[in-house]
Amino acid sequence: MDIKIQKKEVHEFVKKLSHVHWFAIGGFLILAISIGYISWYGYHRFQDLSGQIVALQSNLASTSQNFQNNLIQTQKNLATNIQQNVGDIQNKLGDYQQQVGNLSGTLNTLQKLSKTDPQLLEKYSKVFFLNENYAPAELVEIPSDYKYSDLKHPQLSTQVWPYMKRMLDDALAANVKIFVFSAYRSFSEQSALKGQYKVIYGSGTANSFSADQGYSEHQLGTAVDFITSGLGGQLDGFDATASYNWLIANAYRYGFILSYPKSNSYYVFEPWHWRFVGVKLATDLHNANQNFYDWDQRTIDAYLVNLFD
Repeated sequence: MDIKIQKKEVHEFVKKLSHVHWFAIGGFLILAISIGYISWYGYHRFQDLSGQIVALQSNLASTSQNFQNNLIQTQKNLATNIQQNVGDIQNKLGDYQQQVGNLSGTLNTLQKLSKTDPQLLEKYSKVFFLNENYAPAELVEIPSDYKYSDLKHPQLSTQVWPYMKRMLDDALAANVKIFVFSAYRSFSEQSALKGQYKVIYGSGTANSFSADQGYSEHQLGTAVDFITSGLGGQLDGFDATASYNWLIANAYRYGFILSYPKSNSYYVFEPWHWRFVGVKLATDLHNANQNFYDWDQRTIDAYLVNLFD
């Protein structure tokens, strides 16, 4: 009886043990499947996250590159705009400077003109008239070394004298002697001289070589009569001298012109009579092979500002 009971108990134990075995196996299978699923899910999730990270890195790199490209382009555009603006400012500044320069030049011109006697380039020989009250602003007596006779005291415009002195000094350096015979004559002095000529030569002849008072260039203080040695103190024959030839070739360099050349329509040929008109005008007349009285007065007036340059 005891043996039967023991077998029965053993059989039941074995049966229970079988149930536990299959239960364990099932649990193990469930655990394995769970672990496999978790591993599979984790792997794919990892793959997704890795892809997302790669995509984010790629987007970040692309965004960074675009930002750098935009930054470089912005810098270039900014530099170009700055250069253009600087160029515009420089151009405007240049325009302003030019305008200021023009205004300054105009102001200087007006200042020079305000200090320059407008009468000094007028055509006075039988054209314009100088009244009895006109006289140069300043006169200087010509030193003895430059005048022909100590008995006379010729005077010349103070502004003209330096030009004539250089001319006579340069002529002497070339072994050419030129002296001042007469220079400034007032209205009354010209009237007295013309009266004498009329008495001696008659009105018709006197009018051919001597101006009436008020029409003489000598009253300006810028005209002189030159003479040289060997003429016996006479002006006639001056055109046959080396002094005259030197003046013809060089006087314009010092601002002097021959007022009454051959075939002029005002007076007889006066090779001794020279007038200061400024270096620029004298040079232009010389280069054009033309005479002072051949030019229009408005053209001549434009040279007034350069008279003493």
